[in-house]
Amino acid sequence: MIDLRLLREDPDRVRASQRARGEDVALVDSLLSADERRRSSGVRFDELRAEQKQLGKLIPKASADEKAELLGRAEQLKADVKAADAERDAADAETQELLLRLGNLVHPDVPVGGEEDFVTLETHGTIRDFGAEGFEPKDHLELGQLLGALDVERGAKVSGSRFYFLTGVGALLELALVNAAIAQATAAGFTPMLTPALVRPQSMAGTGFLGQAAQDVYHLDKDDLYLVGTSEVPLAAYHMDEIIDADQLPMRYAGFSPCFRREAGSHGKDTRGIFRVHQFDKVEMFSYVAPEDSQAEHQRLLEWEKQWLTSLELPFRVIDVASADLGASAARKFDCEAWIPTQGKYRELTSTSDCTEFQSRRLAIRMRDGKQVKPLATLNGTLCAVPRTIVAILENHQQADGSVRVPEVLRPYLGGREVLEPVAK
Repeated sequence: MIDLRLLREDPDRVRASQRARGEDVALVDSLLSADERRRSSGVRFDELRAEQKQLGKLIPKASADEKAELLGRAEQLKADVKAADAERDAADAETQELLLRLGNLVHPDVPVGGEEDFVTLETHGTIRDFGAEGFEPKDHLELGQLLGALDVERGAKVSGSRFYFLTGVGALLELALVNAAIAQATAAGFTPMLTPALVRPQSMAGTGFLGQAAQDVYHLDKDDLYLVGTSEVPLAAYHMDEIIDADQLPMRYAGFSPCFRREAGSHGKDTRGIFRVHQFDKVEMFSYVAPEDSQAEHQRLLEWEKQWLTSLELPFRVIDVASADLGASAARKFDCEAWIPTQGKYRELTSTSDCTEFQSRRLAIRMRDGKQVKPLATLNGTLCAVPRTIVAILENHQQADGSVRVPEVLRPYLGGREVLEPVAK
């Protein structure tokens, strides 16, 4: 959530942010009104309580005639205090409810617009010309079947559409990717973490995933627990309700977890293969930093993602995501999109978001800097979303006979194997 003081002092900035997101601008005025009622009812309650306490001191000293009148006033004050308390609580609840619906303030450098209004910041690697090499590239599903690495038919039989089995070298390739990603993150100073896949509502809401993203979340009604769509959620909630000393920052974690997404609204999109699925594994970077360091940390996370994709020898581009395509918690987001040959376009493989103080305020995570205690900043960055990375590797490193060349960074984790060979026609 944003700082209410900032809302009061510069509501136009908040309105502009909502407008850039394509969200309800009227929410800002509703929130300002609720906040004013909360503050005025709080003042009214404090005044009545002060009068009530003062009256309590006068009654024992009053004469018989005065006492009757004071007792009558005391009864009235009791009712007034109760009413003021209820009014204050109601106004506070309304303020908090409206505040939770408000997205983070969009960074001023973010391009304004929808999904297609991103700005390309840089491009890396060379896109292969398969025609010049004399063959037509196969897509990842055909390659996965040739290699005995992928079984989507039995995945659908067992669990339904958008589920799959990784088999043989497919399973080994996932393990190699995860181990290589964790090795890079550990070398960069991240603490590796295996995180829970089920979290309580306050963890999911605190990270901003029960607003606009709620339709993509799996909920277990009987237990009132949520399946996470990213380990960002448990990593953000890890220090919930804690105060962290400034000299401990930055704190960096690399979480590995299964991720679950309903993919609501994506019917008919990427139905072939494993590009868009309901369950997948992912290595996620997460940082806690001082607010003034968040933009520099954002660039560092992006550099680690670029290092990773470069090590996999993939052609990719970096985009500055447009305002209406940001998640509720992100002030700014960079995506790294790898080239997918059979689709003839770049597709998202990793992303990194600067969430500033938005999540820490919701999760009550603060930093102690001398005598001052204040919210800190949180950031997240995908290092390796396994299925999409497998898609990119298979398609970009395929050879004419259906084999796939293994990037050098993965070879130590695949027993030195340089090529994945077909096992079936």
